[in-house]
Amino acid sequence: MNILIGVGIAIAVLGGLVVLLWLLFEWQYTTRQGNLLEFDSGIWQFLTYEPDHYRLELLLTATNKTRNLDVFLVEVDPVISILSSDSLDGIKSQVQLRSRHPQAASRNDNYWESYIVNPNHSTGVEIQIDLNGKNLEELKTVWVRVHYTIYGPAGREEKVKHCIIPLQFPDANQRERWRPTPDADVLPIRTHILSAGDNPVEVMQRYVMSHAQAGDIVTIAETPIAIMQGNFYHPSDIKPKWLAKRLCYYFKSTSSLATACGLQSLINESGAWRVAFAFIVGALAKAFLRVPGVFYMLAGDQARLIDDVTGTLPPYDQFIVLGPKNPQAVVDEIKAGTGLEAAIVDVNDLRRVKVLAATSGASEKLLNQALLMNPAGNAAEQTPIVLIRPNSGA
Repeated sequence: MNILIGVGIAIAVLGGLVVLLWLLFEWQYTTRQGNLLEFDSGIWQFLTYEPDHYRLELLLTATNKTRNLDVFLVEVDPVISILSSDSLDGIKSQVQLRSRHPQAASRNDNYWESYIVNPNHSTGVEIQIDLNGKNLEELKTVWVRVHYTIYGPAGREEKVKHCIIPLQFPDANQRERWRPTPDADVLPIRTHILSAGDNPVEVMQRYVMSHAQAGDIVTIAETPIAIMQGNFYHPSDIKPKWLAKRLCYYFKSTSSLATACGLQSLINESGAWRVAFAFIVGALAKAFLRVPGVFYMLAGDQARLIDDVTGTLPPYDQFIVLGPKNPQAVVDEIKAGTGLEAAIVDVNDLRRVKVLAATSGASEKLLNQALLMNPAGNAAEQTPIVLIRPNSGA
């Protein structure tokens, strides 16, 4: 009997060790980074900008952030979509692909040769786009989808990097169209379609300073700031998990959280436990205390700021755009670069004004009053900036 008991204990101990080792093995696997090779937002420039010929150069850098493991960049295939305010008949386009590997020659036949990117190292991709035709002034943007395939410890993965390049640039010195309000005059300012390659301070210097004077306040919508920060995602890059797939049905159809991808983008920012807690407490507060909006107070700042697909103008209507990161630092940089008081705002046609961040000299009361009628608009006005000139004594 003692022998049987001893054998049973030995089997139990051995089984426990096997389970413990298996759990440790699985934990190690779940903490592995996989194929962590990422592209930056890229930099672009016009090599030619003539009435009948545009040539653009887009440079992207791919960095392997996987610790101690190589990742292969095995395929790169850029595809473009051109957005215009008129027909594209007669417009011809051509895309050229070249590698920019460290200490390696570039091919000129549009073929991407598989390349090993070592840990903490980078390689470059050069894309040149030629547009020819007689109606180029109507072109607004070119949307570059860089399809690429990576290969490494997590297997073979196909991904897409999205780059939006503006083609149309409004005249910064166009005639002013100031609009009166009780305590200030406001000027909506048109810009090109902003992208991750833009800088908020440089945009202000380009489009605002020719109209501004001392004492003015410059405001910009939160969505363009997020776009310039690259804080937007294509739904194909978001993988909805269990929680998002189930909770999204409980939001109003007009909410940006009413889709699995929209809600998952919030979970990615705030965390699953926080969103689940906010949902439970919010549901109880609404059901028993008749207090709405508790979920949005508890789920994090992004809960109110996310714009789901169709939430902004093309081509960003295909993306989920989150709220801006560190908005206070952005307005402080704008003031330092322009000398103007500045604010980042969320305004809609329902007479709701939310100030996300403002410099010390920008009165929130004045901002609310001046922006109440939403002078920037919520459609395709392409006027994300509003310059506010307080009346004397306001």
